Amino acid sequence: MLETRKRLPTALVLIALVYACIQYFPRLGFFITVQVVILAALVEFYHLHEKKNLYPSKIFGIILAFGISLSFYFSWLSLELVLGGWLLIVGCYFVASMNSLEKMMPFPTTISLTFFGAFFVSFTLNHIFLIRENHGPFHVYFLLLVVIAGDSGAFTFGKPFGRHKMTPLVSPNKTWEGSIAGLLSAAISGVVVQQFLIRDALLWKAVLFSLLIHAAAQVSDPLESIFKRAAGVKDSSNALPGHGGFLDRIDSYILAAPLFYYLLVFFGMY
Repeated sequence: MLETRKRLPTALVLIALVYACIQYFPRLGFFITVQVVILAALVEFYHLHEKKNLYPSKIFGIILAFGISLSFYFSWLSLELVLGGWLLIVGCYFVASMNSLEKMMPFPTTISLTFFGAFFVSFTLNHIFLIRENHGPFHVYFLLLVVIAGDSGAFTFGKPFGRHKMTPLVSPNKTWEGSIAGLLSAAISGVVVQQFLIRDALLWKAVLFSLLIHAAAQVSDPLESIFKRAAGVKDSSNALPGHGGFLDRIDSYILAAPLFYYLLVFFGMY
């Protein structure tokens, strides 16, 4: 009960902000909001590794993340140009600054974590911007509600009835029973959204997309948990009272958002 009281106010504020952002913000306002979330999640990702004395370059990581984001906003700016330009700049910097063995030894880890963190968070989550941009706000609701309903169903059923662990080392509380319940809950949620918000969409596609989206979310969540377990922490931060950090809140969408976008691009819902 105490935990619920702590989580509820934050959840209500987040729901109101997310709804207003998706439904009413102009293109630039929505893009900026997505970037704020990406930046917060990226900083948390880098801080996780600092707990194990690994030090990604936050400045270069933020620059790369923002460059990737701009390639989603401006049609004339390609992702290839952003990655190539960043690699050239970072390569020149590190070559010029390597003047001791102490700096050289952590270089592979530093540049790898810097690049992976920016790509892991920025490239993936910017697909939410593309979904709204190219398919409208209702498809963003579809993505959000399918993941949320699936997570809720998995937790509600899996906690009392789950017996067979999915990933005991990474996410010890996740079970196969909960996973199946999550998929069914996601499918039901997808049908509800289709019936009320995207009525022209084909019902069988709504069900199939819901199942695929939540299957991706079920991989995405423990994938982020690996980094937290390696750092020896439960949450990425305490930025959101009762909900952990930004990275904890968006982890399911890291794989689910790109998958849903490309399902829409190549197959559509109509």
